[in-house]
Amino acid sequence: MTLDELPTPCLILDRTRLEENARRMAGRMSELGVNLRPHMKTAKSADVAHLATTGHTGGVTVSTVAEARYFAGNGFSDILYAVGLTPDKIEALAAIQAQTGARLITITDDPDAAGAIAERAASLKIVLPVRIEADCGGGRAGIWPDDPRLVETAGILDAASHTALDGIMTHAGQSYGCRTVEEIRTVAETERAMAVQAAEALKQAGLPCPEISVGSTPTAAHAAHLDGVTEARPGVYMFSDLTQTELFWGGHENIAVSVLATVIGQRRDIGQILIDAGGLALSKDRSMDAFDSEIGYGLVCDSTGTKLFDGVSIPDAHQEHGILRARTGGTLPFDDMPIGSRVRVLPVHACMTAAMYAGYHVVEDGGEEVVAEWPRASGW
Repeated sequence: MTLDELPTPCLILDRTRLEENARRMAGRMSELGVNLRPHMKTAKSADVAHLATTGHTGGVTVSTVAEARYFAGNGFSDILYAVGLTPDKIEALAAIQAQTGARLITITDDPDAAGAIAERAASLKIVLPVRIEADCGGGRAGIWPDDPRLVETAGILDAASHTALDGIMTHAGQSYGCRTVEEIRTVAETERAMAVQAAEALKQAGLPCPEISVGSTPTAAHAAHLDGVTEARPGVYMFSDLTQTELFWGGHENIAVSVLATVIGQRRDIGQILIDAGGLALSKDRSMDAFDSEIGYGLVCDSTGTKLFDGVSIPDAHQEHGILRARTGGTLPFDDMPIGSRVRVLPVHACMTAAMYAGYHVVEDGGEEVVAEWPRASGW
């Protein structure tokens, strides 16, 4: 099958670019002396995960119970479920553990939640590893390293019969607000230092802290060092996207995932071209506005994904219509995009764009032959 035979919109994954991105990050983590536990919330694919974990322990990170079930069912036995745990989800995790034998690590940032988790784990007669989430400045979830509740929460988990204190984890989400490599490097050092500080607080209280885990593609890519850290959990680096190119993780030629779309209309009278990839197919993530407000919902390439139409943007998208217009100083290439022709859209945020699709049509090195089809997990 070739790209011309695929129904559109559909998701294209260039395995050559994926493998290179995976090698770069795996090599960097090895050089920094930490284990790579890739976050699979972007790819949601066992085929991708096998590539991403090469050379490391094979552990992965997930963000939903459905992902945990999927990866455990595909042979991954060391899984971190990196979203604050509530007791109602423990029964599903226990079933996954019983069916597959996988070790499912969970997280919390609250002493009351820790008590409830310990109680529910005991009632189900399972032993649940739990990490404490520390806030390193991202302001989303977590306990500040100097907050007494950090040690209190850890103490509850360590003392309980059916929970095992597994260490500290944190995520420097604020790295996405950086605009230079030096700014990212500063955030990476804050992330590292605060994770180590949180771990020291546990150790000084006589509590175990086997793992000290940090995350985010920008900080993993640009950290000066990760002394004191045991693992890192970047995720979107595997695919990259337009946001990651602005955060210095390669260029457009490194973006491994794109949306194949068909030109369905031309409006020369008002200066726009329509494609069949709209808000659902591309996602309506506008995070590139912080870097370039004219990009909108993606950049447009030819059907091979190698020739970029520099003067074109996607400033508007309806549910099933993507609207292409000329950027400032650019021209809209009507003659190069006749109705029925194919284009590829490079995503603003690969995680959001990929979310609507059941799987990937895999190509190699900019080729047009589909060499494999890889399924994705979905749902919660």
